[in-house]
Amino acid sequence: MSIDVRPVCPVGAGECIVEIEQTVDMVLDIDRSKRPRDNPIPRPVKIEDIPCDTSKPYDSQDSCYPLDHATEPAWSISEIFGRPLKGACPLTAAEGDDAETVCLNVPPEREAEVRTEGYHVQRMHEGGFLRCYELPTGADFDLVLPAQSLETSTPLPQSPLYATRAIVGHGQERGGIQAVLTNPSSSAVDLVYLESLPWFMKPYLHTLKATITPTTNNASHAHPIKETYYRPALDRRRGTHLELLLTIPPASTLTLSYDFDKAILRYTEYPPDANRGFDVAPAVVRLLASSSSSGDDSRKGVYVRTTSLLLPLPTPDFSMPYNVIILTSTVMALGFGSIFNILVRRFVGADEVERRGLAGLKGILRGRIARWRARLGGKGDKAL
Repeated sequence: MSIDVRPVCPVGAGECIVEIEQTVDMVLDIDRSKRPRDNPIPRPVKIEDIPCDTSKPYDSQDSCYPLDHATEPAWSISEIFGRPLKGACPLTAAEGDDAETVCLNVPPEREAEVRTEGYHVQRMHEGGFLRCYELPTGADFDLVLPAQSLETSTPLPQSPLYATRAIVGHGQERGGIQAVLTNPSSSAVDLVYLESLPWFMKPYLHTLKATITPTTNNASHAHPIKETYYRPALDRRRGTHLELLLTIPPASTLTLSYDFDKAILRYTEYPPDANRGFDVAPAVVRLLASSSSSGDDSRKGVYVRTTSLLLPLPTPDFSMPYNVIILTSTVMALGFGSIFNILVRRFVGADEVERRGLAGLKGILRGRIARWRARLGGKGDKAL
């Protein structure tokens, strides 16, 4: 999920407006998404329930090599997400192609059943590979796709850019970031590479390197980094802002790398699961119109995000404070208890304790009865 906020200044307008765009991208495993209905506890599937490929020569009884699905699995919106779509919003309903709110990108031979109580419209695009539906207003909408064997596959468009990012290095003190940007097209790509790092990652800008592979002629291709904007972090106040304007030649791969130090946090700043690591936001890549192309470029305004990273920081042994607290509490309890007993406890002789023990409750009652009789004007005590 991402929210892009950018200023838009229309031509001829005196003021600019702020445009907010929200995007939700999701990659779902159908079997894993449907599993909580029958198996709510996340546990691996039993080996007896996994279809194994027994045709391999190295197959054995103690190992299982999963068999590729020969058919498309059955699924529905309600099975994957737990509920159907609640129809279209009447406040944003539109007519025509803009009213298509759900699209299914499958081959034309793929069967799909629509379950709804209201009126809906189905439209075909791209030779039947894209089916779009106009949702009904105020009624549930569900798509049910049965298991089916397909002979054709859905043609996927070529991505204008491939981006990956990873943490390199070892140890608890230093590390590095390596971002790989691949341009598969036959024309150069201009882009803006943006990274927002937490304050406990302290990068060294002088270690920033940009390498292009395959090796190109330096005379025909300049340095890939055109501009750099860097705002260093302030401890516990703001993170690091790194923005690069890059140009990737056609059919080339650009590798960005730099080193950083890992800061040591205060013990109160560590979360309960500090050994899991700390999340680092993904990098944002915005494709720009190529300077070599004329007119509008279809890649303009395309955003690509890398995966988020998990950064391990130096983590102290949190069991030591616990041991210190327990030992200190034990010593304090023993010392305070002994001194308190000596100051408060009253020492008496053994004969006095025995005489008081014989008197017991009888002496207490006799004394109270004597006081009551004295108040009432009685005469003497009588033996109990």
